[in-house]
Amino acid sequence: MTRIFSGVKPTGHLTLGNYLGALRGWANEGQHRAEALFCVVDLHALTVDHDPARVRRLSRQAATLLLAVGLDPTRCTLFVQSHVDEHARLAYLMECTATDGEMRRMIQYKEKAERERARGGSVRLSLLTYPALMAADILAYGTDEVPVGEDQAQHVELTRDLATRFNQRYGQTFVVPKATVPPVAARVMDLQEPTSKMGKSHARTAGIVYLLDEAETVRKKIMRAVTDAGTDVVYDRAGRPGVANLLDILAACGAGGPEELAGAYDSYGALKKDTAEAVVELLRPVRERHAELVADPGYVDSVLRDGAERARAMARPRVDAAYRAVGLMPAV
Repeated sequence: MTRIFSGVKPTGHLTLGNYLGALRGWANEGQHRAEALFCVVDLHALTVDHDPARVRRLSRQAATLLLAVGLDPTRCTLFVQSHVDEHARLAYLMECTATDGEMRRMIQYKEKAERERARGGSVRLSLLTYPALMAADILAYGTDEVPVGEDQAQHVELTRDLATRFNQRYGQTFVVPKATVPPVAARVMDLQEPTSKMGKSHARTAGIVYLLDEAETVRKKIMRAVTDAGTDVVYDRAGRPGVANLLDILAACGAGGPEELAGAYDSYGALKKDTAEAVVELLRPVRERHAELVADPGYVDSVLRDGAERARAMARPRVDAAYRAVGLMPAV
């Protein structure tokens, strides 16, 4: 059976963009067609300044929300990255396989390092090397497919390069994975800055719909969304990004295709109203299920404990084999 792996980083509250671009596909399709592993990648949250208590809180919230959106622990393996030591073990071998130039070419490193320097901070070495950890996350499990957004496709390409290079140098050890990008709403944009992705760690939150936002908050954010010059509703991502973003969101809620929807509206206000109501109804069961899970913390603990045990059993033989392949002496 095909094996897939993907994860969410607990650097902020999960958003509508996370749900439409990834989480819904994991729940509705990924866990049913493949042997699927889904992970809260908490080690990746340490690459920038952070509050330890907040990382712990957001990690648990992310795991709970993954269950709330429909991940079924009887169908998939759900766990927290730091609970499985093999991720860190293999990350060092990936650092020894990658080159400095490859790390510095990563677009996310360039963007995040520039933001950190602009605010007078120092750039952690882990921000440069974390693609090696991401490669380890994927390769430890013999992953065939990695469902990711467009912004992460470059990291999967690096992972493919590292797997191929390792196999050529030390013998066949890793499966070479491929990225799969959801075809619809893979990149939901900020409602206030429709040329920027809706990111969970942005400082400005007016354009971000969070999965746990109250219904009225969702309505207000969408009704205040930035649109474009003119009044006619057309689907044009390049020329009319604000309206295109609303049409993409409404389409992803199941109302039809974005081009088709554009022809059904003669005003921005009507489009915003329908989009707001569609999103409220889409997120209602997620919020309700999240509340039930928060009231039963023992269940969430048991899911994460069992998931980590299964993940560890899958990862350890391959990571041990990689250690032997590079010439490290087995423990006695």
